[in-house]
Amino acid sequence: MPTRSARTAWNGTLQEGSGQVELSSSKIGTYEVSFPKRTADEADGTTSPEELIAAAHSACFAMALSSEIGKAGGTPQSLDISADVTLGQKDGAPAITGITLTVRGEVDGLDAAGFEKAAQAAKVGCPVSKALTGTEITLDASLEQ
Repeated sequence: MPTRSARTAWNGTLQEGSGQVELSSSKIGTYEVSFPKRTADEADGTTSPEELIAAAHSACFAMALSSEIGKAGGTPQSLDISADVTLGQKDGAPAITGITLTVRGEVDGLDAAGFEKAAQAAKVGCPVSKALTGTEITLDASLEQ
């Protein structure tokens, strides 16, 4: 299995510095990061570790859910997944305090209970979920008709 890479070049102090995150494996972009913008309500054109984790988690969950639906005898027509990663405080230090996965799906061959079961299995089985076991992950899954 492959290894994927990213790198960050940082200049300056935590509060006054900034950096650039490069997606090295895919070469699809370089993105600005800064701690003040990481903790602000508006991202203002910068990304953050939390946004990058959210992107990774939503993509991984989509693949895991598609697999679980197939194992259950269904066929996914469309899956719309979002991941919300919250930065808060834990023991007086910044910490990722929770992740909420939200999925709305159109699936042939499964009822709402079957879809919920597949979504719960995907939440537990997704490699990114496994990597984030120290964080509470909640799931809101709905099958749309």
